[in-house]
Amino acid sequence: MTNKNQKMASAIITDANAFLVALLLLSLSHIPFSSSTIQQDFVMCLVDNSDASFPMDSSFFTRDLNASSYKMALETSAQNLRYLMPSNPKPEFIFEPLYETHVQAAVACAKKLQLHLRLRSGGHDYEGLSYVSEMETAFVIVDLSKLRHINVDLESNTAWVHAGASIGEVYYRIQEKSKVHGFPAGLCTSLGIGGHIIGGAYGSMMRKFGLGADNVLDARIVDADGKILNRAAMGEDVFWAIRGGGGGSFGVILAWKIKLVPVPETVTVFTVTKTLEQDGTRILYKWQQVADKLDEDLFIRAIIQPASKTPKSKERTISVSYQGQFLGDVNRLMQVMQRSFPQLGLMKKDCVETSWIKSVMYIAGFPSTAPPEALLDGKSLFKNYFKAKSDYVEEAIPIEGLEGLWKKLLEEDSPLTIWNPYGGMMAKIPETETPFPHRSGTLYKIQWLTLWQDGKASEAKHMEWMRDMYSYMEQYVSKNPRAAYVNYRDLDLGMNGKGSDAREWGNKYFKGNFERLVKIKAKFDPENFFRHEQSIPTGLE
Repeated sequence: MTNKNQKMASAIITDANAFLVALLLLSLSHIPFSSSTIQQDFVMCLVDNSDASFPMDSSFFTRDLNASSYKMALETSAQNLRYLMPSNPKPEFIFEPLYETHVQAAVACAKKLQLHLRLRSGGHDYEGLSYVSEMETAFVIVDLSKLRHINVDLESNTAWVHAGASIGEVYYRIQEKSKVHGFPAGLCTSLGIGGHIIGGAYGSMMRKFGLGADNVLDARIVDADGKILNRAAMGEDVFWAIRGGGGGSFGVILAWKIKLVPVPETVTVFTVTKTLEQDGTRILYKWQQVADKLDEDLFIRAIIQPASKTPKSKERTISVSYQGQFLGDVNRLMQVMQRSFPQLGLMKKDCVETSWIKSVMYIAGFPSTAPPEALLDGKSLFKNYFKAKSDYVEEAIPIEGLEGLWKKLLEEDSPLTIWNPYGGMMAKIPETETPFPHRSGTLYKIQWLTLWQDGKASEAKHMEWMRDMYSYMEQYVSKNPRAAYVNYRDLDLGMNGKGSDAREWGNKYFKGNFERLVKIKAKFDPENFFRHEQSIPTGLE
């Protein structure tokens, strides 16, 4: 296209956008005064502060103007239905930027108009903090899902990935260029990489390469003044803080520069399930003793839930599925298992040799026939009403402790707990290297979940069960503090502005790194522009 044609096309786009803005403002003029004024002022401010045009009908959603599109934009990526009920506060509007300058403008305009921002990349926040605000009456969502460009550079073994891309898309774009490169991040492929890495980002290769956050080389963020900063401009303190310090505290993550890691052409996966009747308790007790000490190429997680004793039986037992990924072929895997964990009884027929990308899809729950392109869909396969918590275990839970847990699980309708092994590289990285402190001494992490389908009707019952079970487990998990994973947000631990000391939850997520995070926050965002119920505060009482 010639320069003359480019200018003409740009002018047409700009004129068309101006027309859409005018139509939107005209439509907003019929909305009740306070709401329409906020929306009109924000739109005009965006236009004035952004040098890139945007299609208003597909970037700006308000329930007063386009209710069905607004509802879809709000709900599409949100996975905890507990925070989408009519009683939950809803944003004044949702803005989906197309360019980085749009994000800059959104921050500048929100600050100018004193609007509270919620930032969303993938919508997986367990307590809905990326799309619901209980602490601010008027808030808006900046949804980064359309900022999803990925640039893989095999020459430097790096990739720049925009925050709105799902981790599955990142995996796909890497394998599109190379079958022997990968990235050590999440097991759920619909996670938005912006919020995923900022909380740590664990995955099935963390015992070999550490967390996703341990493999970040640079970043681009928008600060509270609307400036775009890279690692050099933000400084090493802020760069440290955003690699595990949790989302929504320091700025808007635009993109990460990640380090690619080597993966073999052949990766082996397996799932072996044991019930209590198949000596399941003793096998899990043994798993606790060996899982963090296995060959670093091997990751075996335990997925635990009630199951029917027989296909037609209403009587329930506990089932433990051992799901593994091994960075190598089945013959070497069998040698490792025979040497380190023969109690599982793994056989060659249980194993599937495949590529790294297909092993990722296996763990994520895709059908074996699904092509890698299915990762580009980016939609969550998990939408439920649920409550989650997390724990870290430093000493094996004794047999009697496990038996007590089985009784608790069998009391609940649809509980699920997933135990992810640590050790390997996770034990070698100092706990002060990033804000994510759960390193040496951790045997495994527990994710607790209870799920239901009837919304508010049975919520109180399930929440009570979760808290009772959590109380029971206190004797068996980490202490002083009882640690938790920040990407499994849990508002039971405490909230800003509720009369609680932020150390109550901050020390659980970050241990001794919390006070450093507070000091960095006070210096970098002293007005606390980026905030939510569990954001890093600017000071401690």
